[in-house]
Amino acid sequence: MGKEEKSLNFIEHIIEDDLKEGYSRDQLRFRFPPEPNGYLHVGHASAICLNFGLGLRYDAPVNLRFDDTNPTKEEQEFVDAIKKDVKWLGFQWDNECYASDYFQQLYDWAVGLIKEGKAYVDSQTSEEMADQKGAPTEPGTESPYRNRSIEENLRLFEGMKNGEFGEGEHVLRAKIDMTSPNMLMRDPILYRVLHKAHHRTNTNWCIYPMYDWAHGQGDYIEQVSHSLCTLEFLPHRELYDWCLDRLVSNDKLRPKQREFARRNLSHTVVSKRKLSKLVEEGVVSGWNDPRMPTISGMRRRGYTPEAIRNFADTIGIAKRDNVVDVSLLEFHVRDHLNQIAPRVMAVLDPLKVVITNYPEGEEEWLDAENNPEDESAGHRKIPFSRELYIEKEDFREQANRKFFRLKLGGEVRLKNGYIIKAESCTKDDDGDITEVQCTYDPKSKSGSGTEESLRKVKGTLHWVSIKHAVTAEVRMYDRLFNDPTPDGHKDKDFMEFVNPDSLKKVMGHLEPSLKEAIPGDRFQFQRLGYFNVDVDSTSDQLVFNRTVPLRDTWAKVEAIKG
Repeated sequence: MGKEEKSLNFIEHIIEDDLKEGYSRDQLRFRFPPEPNGYLHVGHASAICLNFGLGLRYDAPVNLRFDDTNPTKEEQEFVDAIKKDVKWLGFQWDNECYASDYFQQLYDWAVGLIKEGKAYVDSQTSEEMADQKGAPTEPGTESPYRNRSIEENLRLFEGMKNGEFGEGEHVLRAKIDMTSPNMLMRDPILYRVLHKAHHRTNTNWCIYPMYDWAHGQGDYIEQVSHSLCTLEFLPHRELYDWCLDRLVSNDKLRPKQREFARRNLSHTVVSKRKLSKLVEEGVVSGWNDPRMPTISGMRRRGYTPEAIRNFADTIGIAKRDNVVDVSLLEFHVRDHLNQIAPRVMAVLDPLKVVITNYPEGEEEWLDAENNPEDESAGHRKIPFSRELYIEKEDFREQANRKFFRLKLGGEVRLKNGYIIKAESCTKDDDGDITEVQCTYDPKSKSGSGTEESLRKVKGTLHWVSIKHAVTAEVRMYDRLFNDPTPDGHKDKDFMEFVNPDSLKKVMGHLEPSLKEAIPGDRFQFQRLGYFNVDVDSTSDQLVFNRTVPLRDTWAKVEAIKG
């Protein structure tokens, strides 16, 4: 039986209906329209996957359009970062577009509105205009400048463009309906004066269009068939259509705006203002800190693009905002890394083990499988010697029968190595164990086929040979917030929920195969979690980031709290 086809989401149903009602497939075109005023986050990743996913499903082009209409906040740095993020997620856009490409056309259309009596220059202060807006249940009042003559409006608007007026002195407003129940239709501002250099047009323009004047027109110029926005833009749809009504011709496709719900992630904030605060107050090291929900942060932490795309596909899209548990994202990260990450051994909290019956000065190289999930990954050699490190938590002097790791008088197998037995231990003046003396069974080597090698012991430990170990800084990252909805409390600031244990640094001891690892390489530290090499690594000091633990440790914590 063939694989069952996945059911359509509501956006796909809209597209299918449009195809039935006369759209041709070659008319389909989508776009991802970020503002280049910050770094993309996990919410943007879902929007990227939606738009580019539709492009793949319908074999339709997808534009990357930068809505660069606010020069006070936009920088080329953000343009470059956004392009890098989209490519890293595995998508390629058709045309790279900018709202600034259309500044002259938008201006010409605005002049046309003035000539039709559909727009006017208002010379009130922003406070006066806000007062006249009214309220959702009360009509607004008209501006005293609403009925200026077309000639005066044209003269003033041209003066705005030519830099003859200061910021806030005049704005261009659409003349629609000050009694509309939709507050956005109450003569919205289309242009404002800004004497700021633009990252692409420099100082060529002294006026800049508002988002609502540039959005639909950009879609129309590019012939985008379906302009997909998040739900907060639903009230804007009426204005989107009003603007298009002023310029659409019958020989061109009319874009349609449709909305989908945000998928908010638990234990996270995505507001640029709040993320900026985390950066500015030093809670994180920057926008690409591995604890940040930015795409650059997730990439640095070791998340894979495949995991993020699988996550976006799993949560799908909906018509109502909701919160998705971050553990679902972590599941997809874990699931993909399990398939692709080579297995290696590292000890992060070392306890010395001396194998007293292993010859001093000798060493041997054992065979180790790189990835049991991938036969083509092959094998590697790891060194074994008389003195080893194991994790401190893997040894107890005395333990009950449920403790299957090393204890005095007990046996465990060393991964890929021999069966050892703990005979005695040494303690310091504080009573802390500093060394465990063990014996090994020389005939029990894994894979040797001897009767002793087939003997079953309940515990298997990871380890490293002390004299061969590579020392590295290991950054143990955890969730940045210890509350599922850190910005969802009316009486508390989201900063109160910052997890003080979201980063712990330890010095780890790693098998020598990792000496040649480079930034971006991903590994499973056996029995510990998934880790990747950080960009802070140097030729003298490797730095690893914990991407995710092997298991969802937060599930246990939440269960205890509950």
